[in-house]
Amino acid sequence: MEAYTSSAQAEWAEAEGEALHARLLARGDTVAAAESLTVGRVQAQLGRRSGASGYFAGGVTCYATAAKVRLLGVDAAHAAEVNAVSERVAREMAAGAARMFGACIGVATTGYAEPDSARGVATPFAWVAAARGDDVRARRVDGAALGREAMQARAAAEALRLLAELVG
Repeated sequence: MEAYTSSAQAEWAEAEGEALHARLLARGDTVAAAESLTVGRVQAQLGRRSGASGYFAGGVTCYATAAKVRLLGVDAAHAAEVNAVSERVAREMAAGAARMFGACIGVATTGYAEPDSARGVATPFAWVAAARGDDVRARRVDGAALGREAMQARAAAEALRLLAELVG
């Protein structure tokens, strides 16, 4: 596990997207996404370039814990303990997305886009993961001082960066 705390580049840059697009096309990999707090931002970036159908298999937005369990195979007992926000849940979501869409790689996001005092969350944070078979990587993304949309953007950007690292 590694944590992303720098605010130097919270947004996903155009050049990063072009490079990932080219690598995915060149390698012939397919990718599927499972998102919670990022509500489709990862999918939008994966599918926005001409030719994305060459690698983007599809995606699902699962906000509800029950959907994460039913659709992605997230462990129900663990998800209930952590409100479906943990490194393990992110890893299970990524693997589940790949399975669901028959893709080589899955990428996932889960977390809190804003503080939640009822759950003891003082500052936003997320877990992002990317999975290719047994190679599953996860990263915690911290969002101190970020508003809801900025945290969503940061988590999506870090999920895409993790995917880019996994692709190589």
